[in-house]
Amino acid sequence: MKITIEEIGATQEEQVIIRCREVNQEILDLCSKIRRHQSYVAVSCGKEIYRIAICDIFYFETVDSKSFLYGSDRVYETKLKLYEFEEICSGTAFFRASKSVVLNADKIRCVKPALSGRFEATLENGEKVVVSRQYVQDLKRALGMR
Repeated sequence: MKITIEEIGATQEEQVIIRCREVNQEILDLCSKIRRHQSYVAVSCGKEIYRIAICDIFYFETVDSKSFLYGSDRVYETKLKLYEFEEICSGTAFFRASKSVVLNADKIRCVKPALSGRFEATLENGEKVVVSRQYVQDLKRALGMR
């Protein structure tokens, strides 16, 4: 595979062009990684507003009609709805883990079975998130366990 990088002026829009014989899973995975690294969401922590890269988010959760994004060591509030966050992250490593949680598979350190067919995912920051039994197949797909 040949890789070419071309520097452009500050006023020009950055773009990535992929030339391939066929669109296969490897190409789709590459596109997902590129999308993850260029997407940001606006969040708040106290009175401050931050711009957080999608790839830095561990998971998204809704609790009592409020939405939260979890980073490695901080929790941010956001105005996004669960379905909006899923749309933003479509084609990335994020998957639905329960009715109120969307989880980043790239941040999972390990998983283990829990009670009633559920799984417990331990994240890179040590936090544990339960994956509901109806979403276990999505978890396995996200981890490449098919």
